[in-house]
Amino acid sequence: MADAETEASTRPELMEDGEPFFSNLDIFLFSLIAGLFIYWVMFRKKTEAIPEFKKLETPAPAVRETSFIEKMKKTGKNIVVFYGSQTGTGEEFANRLSKDAQRYGMKGMAADPEEYDMSELSRLKEIDNSLAIFCMATYGEGDPTDNAQDFYDWLQESDADLEGVNYTVFALGNKTYEHYNAMGKYVDKRLSELGAKRIFDLGMGDDDGNLEEDFVSWREQFWPAVCEHFGVEATGEESSIRQYELKVHEDVNMNKVYTGELGRLKSFENQKPPFDSKNPFLAPVTVNRKLNKGGDRHLMHLELDITGSKIRYESGDHVAVYPTNDSSIVNRLGEVLGVDLETVISLNNLDEESNKKHPFPCPTTYRTALTHYLDITNCPRTNVLYELAQYATDPKDQENMRKMASSSPEGKALYQSWVLDSCRNILAILEDLPSLRPPIDHLCELLPRLQARYYSIASSSKVHPNSIHICAVVVEYKTKTGRTNKGVATNWLRSKVPTDNGHKATVPMYIRKSQFRLPFKASNPVIMVGPGTGIAPFMGFIQERAWLKEQGKEVGETVMYFGCRHKNEDYLYQEELETFEKDGVLTQLNVAFSRDQEHKVYVQHLLKNNKEDIWRQVHKDNAHIYICGDARNMARDVQTVFYEIAEELGGMTHTQAVDYIKKLMTKGRYSQDVWS
Repeated sequence: MADAETEASTRPELMEDGEPFFSNLDIFLFSLIAGLFIYWVMFRKKTEAIPEFKKLETPAPAVRETSFIEKMKKTGKNIVVFYGSQTGTGEEFANRLSKDAQRYGMKGMAADPEEYDMSELSRLKEIDNSLAIFCMATYGEGDPTDNAQDFYDWLQESDADLEGVNYTVFALGNKTYEHYNAMGKYVDKRLSELGAKRIFDLGMGDDDGNLEEDFVSWREQFWPAVCEHFGVEATGEESSIRQYELKVHEDVNMNKVYTGELGRLKSFENQKPPFDSKNPFLAPVTVNRKLNKGGDRHLMHLELDITGSKIRYESGDHVAVYPTNDSSIVNRLGEVLGVDLETVISLNNLDEESNKKHPFPCPTTYRTALTHYLDITNCPRTNVLYELAQYATDPKDQENMRKMASSSPEGKALYQSWVLDSCRNILAILEDLPSLRPPIDHLCELLPRLQARYYSIASSSKVHPNSIHICAVVVEYKTKTGRTNKGVATNWLRSKVPTDNGHKATVPMYIRKSQFRLPFKASNPVIMVGPGTGIAPFMGFIQERAWLKEQGKEVGETVMYFGCRHKNEDYLYQEELETFEKDGVLTQLNVAFSRDQEHKVYVQHLLKNNKEDIWRQVHKDNAHIYICGDARNMARDVQTVFYEIAEELGGMTHTQAVDYIKKLMTKGRYSQDVWS
């Protein structure tokens, strides 16, 4: 019965004569009308929902304050310290100066020019007794640092009226480089041209000498000049001023704790392009082999797999890698300070308005902070010693630490000999001063951030689109205190050995674009000078010239000058180079073995021997010259040889020869990728 009832109920009702009430047409029209009605209701609802959706989305962009003027007004600050920093030192100096302001009855803030609208500089005069300080590092061949690039572009293009704006500049550079402190000098000059008032002389920091001493000496004279200019007196308060407060997390979800990521939490587990300094790619190491056949050094060749990362690079670019500190040093620090390194903490900025909420990603453990985020192997700067001195229970230790942080000749000499010349890192200082046991959270606040290390890429993307090659020498040396110091990055890279057990050795990395480029016209000759690991970018150049030849392009002369100690020990990439020469990719392969004979032979001697060839290539055939390696000696000596060749074969005076090489640099025909 039930089945029959159900069936009857599904049929259309019948008229008495057996015909249905509704014809098929009626049913069709009814269905159509009903369908249109439902569609209209749905469609109408959707259109109403759109404005509401937009309302929710609109507040998002207002999160970041790009007006440093409004921020200063809101927080009662009158000094802003901008920094152009590539390795963290410029930022560190800016933080120190902004902290100093408090000691002089003023209020300062450190600021990254990349985060603010720098065209607002002209509004600084709206704030009483205001001052802009610029700590500007120079990178590469006189270039601005990455975070100061937009500010540099603005300065070049701007005709802003900066009258009434007070400023001073401290430049960070290295005298061994051709364009010493170029960025600091330019900012100082350009601000003056735009009408700003320089209230203290440009400071020149030289990292080839003692950058810390240069900064401390400049700062000691700078603050009295500021006080005099604004008619204020120093409060004389030299007490330690904490910037962050410690929060220990007793009960925390470990999924919310940073384990080494630089930006987004869990970014190493869930990788998303684009990859950059805040979001590095974890590249698996596919090759890690020793390059040298003998000797007491370890030179290595690594290959990083970038398949699927969408990372693009060009020959001459740099690969930046983020190393981690040696676990034995981290463990020893925990031991000396009597701390449980697994404690989960946050260091929170006491200035709630600051853009920088934490000194490193938080919450995290002390172990992660000391392993991934903090520089524990370099010599601490004087401000760290000054701030830590209060924790030394022995008055003599306290006195010496404060003395080393002063600008007195005696203090400077003590810092130079006891810290710098003896290569004492923070662990060595704690071990050698048993009365010094600071709270670990204050130490973590004071130590600088562990920085990425840059290597010239030793491959061509035309030949190896999914692989990046690195050539490096492992750094290890004995200090005057008898300790063995190891280079952070090279020893860490050395341990990255590919395995077959399924566990991949990975390296967090990103690409930094470079101006070190092959000529646009492949037919231009190239002269490459790269002794030791300075050969790295030239392996990429040579691979690319070989590839261009295979494509049927006309490729000019390709000349290599390489140098090493002994032919049988450290002739890097010998087989590859000799094959390139045999195949005609390398027109000339000139190798200097400095210690295989009584008198030392270097690349500059081989250049002199081939002076006629070189002069023809450069002067007649528009050759491009590339130098890579040590800036202090090799790059200078090589440049001197080029001056001498221009004088002798070009009939020039020394001044004309220098000018000739400078013009080649300006035209991009004399390029250097050097380090000191």
